[in-house]
Amino acid sequence: MATFFEGESHTFSEYLLVPGYTSSQNIPANVSLDTPLVKYRKGEEPSIKLHIPMVSAIMQAVSGPRLAIALAQEGGISFIYGSQTPDDEAAMVREVKSYKAGFVVSDSTLTPEMTLADVLEIRDRTGHTTMPVTEDGTPTGKFCGIVTSRDYRVSRDDRGKKVKEFMTPASECVTTGTDTSLKVCNDIIWDNKINTLPVVDKDGNLSSLVFRKDYDSHKSRPDELLDEHKRYLVGAGINTRDYAERVPKLVDAGADVLCIDSSEGYSEWQKLTLEWIRENYGDSVKVGAGNVVDAEGFRFLADCGADFVKVGIGGGSICITREQKGIGRGQASALIDVCRARDEYFEETGVYVPVCSDGGIVYDYHMTLALAMGADFLMLGRYFARFDESPTRRLNVNGSYVKEYWGEGSARARNWARYDLGGSKKLSFVEGVDSYVPYAGPLKDNVDTSLTKVRSTMCNCGALNLAELRQKAKLTLVSSTSLVEGGAHDVILKDSNSDVNFRS
Repeated sequence: MATFFEGESHTFSEYLLVPGYTSSQNIPANVSLDTPLVKYRKGEEPSIKLHIPMVSAIMQAVSGPRLAIALAQEGGISFIYGSQTPDDEAAMVREVKSYKAGFVVSDSTLTPEMTLADVLEIRDRTGHTTMPVTEDGTPTGKFCGIVTSRDYRVSRDDRGKKVKEFMTPASECVTTGTDTSLKVCNDIIWDNKINTLPVVDKDGNLSSLVFRKDYDSHKSRPDELLDEHKRYLVGAGINTRDYAERVPKLVDAGADVLCIDSSEGYSEWQKLTLEWIRENYGDSVKVGAGNVVDAEGFRFLADCGADFVKVGIGGGSICITREQKGIGRGQASALIDVCRARDEYFEETGVYVPVCSDGGIVYDYHMTLALAMGADFLMLGRYFARFDESPTRRLNVNGSYVKEYWGEGSARARNWARYDLGGSKKLSFVEGVDSYVPYAGPLKDNVDTSLTKVRSTMCNCGALNLAELRQKAKLTLVSSTSLVEGGAHDVILKDSNSDVNFRS
């Protein structure tokens, strides 16, 4: 007969935090969110720390180079998706590592023959209002001019007008050469009272753009996650099939940390993958593993040499593993169980293996709950998929802006390599869906808001760092009735159209 698992299976929404004593020092400005990304020994410091407990999911719809750069600027790290060729993934890693802060390679480049309708479509899809023009429409083609909202605002009624008719031509643009430092570029911007400075090489090809707004924001990024060469940190996903080919290319491209992307991590396949990496690279290559949902799974991966362990099966918003296969566990219970095992493992071995909570985050307060339950950091998919910087298109669906979002277990992703099924190349069923998520704007604005809530709640618990939060947090289970009580109820709500709606 099957063994009955005695552990519970609760979700984040079934818990609340009970306030603790708040001292005068417990203000959000004093809260540190620094957290280890990879394992370390007692008395030592981890080789990689995050400044915010956020990493982006190993997903086609989430983690591209643009989001990786934006998240590193805030103090987190992205894991470039591995469901592509090793060469293509390595190229994305290399793009992040070679990015020069302040120098932007446009992904919304126009040609002179495109029309105003094309410009408006790109603006609506990407949110970009300033677009360079090159002869062939590539980001590094022959520079022809630039289009800003000022150029097409007066001509928007003639959607057939060609870009060359209303752009600011190269001859009238203030430009600079590729050997110009960022400081000098910003001096040129301020001296000429312009918002954008094209950087052009000696042959007249566009190299990058420098924006006034980026200079302002760069000064306010004290938490940027940088390596010893002042390059942004970036991670990359791998699988348990082609690691012997993929890992060397990712390491050569400069990936700072790897993570095995799998639907279930308590397997010999992950053990073999970790052993191969250790045999060939020792401890110089950092690699996380998972996913697991109990103490037994954690100990297995920790003993195999994982640098961090991911927790969660079936809790993602686009994941239907539980529905399809009947396997998984409520994310809150899984996390509490694994974090308890992590602490026991640390006491026994002197090795601290960080835990990543992957999935189940619906509301911002779930982030604080996950951290209070013991997570060192959170892997987020849907959360980041909504932002400007994610790789997907922004669409207008029924009058609302949305972005596409699909699971790595969906037919669209075709990421069969993440399933450890021996010689099988493809499943006959899917474990993820293809969907939309509401468009939410820039990453920075949303991350700032979410983490302000986290810091504020930590203060309510009397904690000024994540270790204190885990120590001082008091958790209570809640009933379905108290969930209703916790939201707006028994009032007449106003909507955006000034109508009324009674909610009880």
